[in-house]
Amino acid sequence: MKDNVFEELKWRGLVFDATEGVEELLTKEKVAFYTGFDPTGDSLHVGSLVPIIGLARLQRFGHTPIALAGGGTGMIGDPSGKAQERQLLNEEQVLHNVECIKAQLASFLDFDHPTNPARLVNNADWLGSMSIIEFLRDIGKHFTVNYMTAKESVKSRIEREDGISYTEFSYMLLQGYDFYHLFKHYGCVMQTGGSDQWGNIVTGMELIRRVGGKKGHGLVYPLITKSDGTKFGKTEEGTIWLDAKKTSPYRFYQFWLNTDDRDAVKYLKYFTFLGREEIEELEKQFEAEPHKRAAQRKLAEEMTRIVHGEDALKHAETASQVLFGGDISGLGPDDIQDIFADVPSCEIGADRFAGEGVSVIDLLAESGTAKSKGEARRLIQGGGIYVNNQKVEDAEQMLSIDGTVDGKFVVLRKGKKSYHLIRLS
Repeated sequence: MKDNVFEELKWRGLVFDATEGVEELLTKEKVAFYTGFDPTGDSLHVGSLVPIIGLARLQRFGHTPIALAGGGTGMIGDPSGKAQERQLLNEEQVLHNVECIKAQLASFLDFDHPTNPARLVNNADWLGSMSIIEFLRDIGKHFTVNYMTAKESVKSRIEREDGISYTEFSYMLLQGYDFYHLFKHYGCVMQTGGSDQWGNIVTGMELIRRVGGKKGHGLVYPLITKSDGTKFGKTEEGTIWLDAKKTSPYRFYQFWLNTDDRDAVKYLKYFTFLGREEIEELEKQFEAEPHKRAAQRKLAEEMTRIVHGEDALKHAETASQVLFGGDISGLGPDDIQDIFADVPSCEIGADRFAGEGVSVIDLLAESGTAKSKGEARRLIQGGGIYVNNQKVEDAEQMLSIDGTVDGKFVVLRKGKKSYHLIRLS
């Protein structure tokens, strides 16, 4: 598999469908190919990682990736996989989103490679200047309404009560023109994406055939699912974003760490660059000692490093140890808020911590960590109370503002895992 990227993709379970000849093409030639990303938001999310990493994976095998930010098609909206018309964005919103997405894509691809550097394009550059007459004459005339309504993304919407607008109906033709434009100007012969993009990809191939008399190719990845039936990339708190400001590296790390046992090895294949031998070794360890969660830990480590970098990974690992009694020093208030978001909490006035401060016994009783001051004293004397993960040795200990986390939080712990967060108000 060292030189055969198609075999590599098949082993990883990443080939959902491909046009005839793709395997031979990728094995015998070095080609330019592209994947498009829809700028409906100012960040991509983990659901976009398979096609993003697909660009990087093929680049490592010598092929030339083109990442397309859909500044033009983003004004329209892709109906694929959508039950109803989406809210249209204005030009300013789309432009902002495209710039954010460009920065995220740039962290995965090598734009300075000496032989096959990646390229980043925005389809607004060619679609934005096209008139409706040009669109109908140069693109629309090559496709019948019958052809378009037979596509699943359109057919499923037509059958619904709300139907589909001409705006979204035209999306496949615009994306098809993207493929033709990249074929004509950059020698791009293949489009990749999720399996829901197959209809759009085939439309682009048809346009290349009908206008240029040439052959384009398509390769699509499976849409990622979770074994428990819930949607991949979603948690109770919402979508897992690639933007660290929207999903912190700690939360990102925890998302992968909490992967279901049934999905862990599969996700190592889908998302990481780890080789076959290493993944198979992790699979053996996981099967022998599933309680150690070796596959999940490696998955969380690799994905956090890939998306957020080495420093963020170390910070996330440090933060993850806090729940198991790790050192809190060095963590800021945002980290504490993140780590202890799901534990019981209360507010106590910051003025109580002025001067000598407030007694730990009072904090335990007022927060409900102990039922009474008497129980609080007994717990301290028994060695079972921790403030900011430091054991309380003296029942008379006072806590001043200097002993809090940045004057904003106090973390109480009873025993090994019973936490309570005090917010200073």
